[in-house]
Amino acid sequence: MDIALARTFLMVAETGSFIEAARRMNVTQSTVSSRIKVLEGQLGRPLFERSKTGAVLTVAGQQFQKHALALVRVWQHAQLEVGLSDQHRDHLAVGAPLSLWDGFLLRWIGWLRSNIADIAVSASAGLSHILTQRLVEGTLDVAVMYLPVQPPGLVIEHLFDEEFVMVSGQRASGRRSSSDYVFVDWGPDFSNDHAAAFPKLANPGLNLDIGPFALDYVLETGASGYFPARLVQRHLARGKLRRPARARKFVYPVYMVYPEARDEEAFEPILAGLRAHAEKFV
Repeated sequence: MDIALARTFLMVAETGSFIEAARRMNVTQSTVSSRIKVLEGQLGRPLFERSKTGAVLTVAGQQFQKHALALVRVWQHAQLEVGLSDQHRDHLAVGAPLSLWDGFLLRWIGWLRSNIADIAVSASAGLSHILTQRLVEGTLDVAVMYLPVQPPGLVIEHLFDEEFVMVSGQRASGRRSSSDYVFVDWGPDFSNDHAAAFPKLANPGLNLDIGPFALDYVLETGASGYFPARLVQRHLARGKLRRPARARKFVYPVYMVYPEARDEEAFEPILAGLRAHAEKFV
């Protein structure tokens, strides 16, 4: 299938408008309409319900959307690998939630660049279900995540257990209130467990979905919130943060996930380096 058709479909789905999709893609509206018509003809189903107010995905369109995303990702991945082939012997695509990059995976990437410098590395952040889909698609070579699912063809290996602990930037003698608390969104599993443990904090005044960057806010303002223990250890040791007494902690196992079918001779040194870096947190 022409990748331009998939990209046009995704742009219309994102904007909800043939006119806006044409503007963003710098093509005519008739070109957008023609591409969608061709795509609908190939699939044998209408993908959008058109009206004066815009375009809404049909059930068939909703089902096709994830496949269109996969098609575009695979094509982009192919372009990247082919483009790098004359400079590097191989390319490694790595994905993980934002929380696992700071203080862990970025250090491993640094080790890769120093020890296996003839491979190119692409790193990205994402939720576990998206990372798993990319592993299945073949646009990701290894993912590190919490609580993964295991589709056929993937290997799941435990690395360490991640502790999320509450920390506060205030002094122990300072007064605290619920308004000082910031909810840091560490993903759906953490959100569900947090809601069950703290129903009174179900609607916090501040919700930050920015991962480790939220720690800067806590350090600057003296607020409190939950963070991976490995990220706050140095601040606790220096007295910039403290752990409130009797505060609950949440524990999630961290796994690396990779394809069963792989070049073991080339891949094993990469995995061995990742295991070695994870041992620091066991």
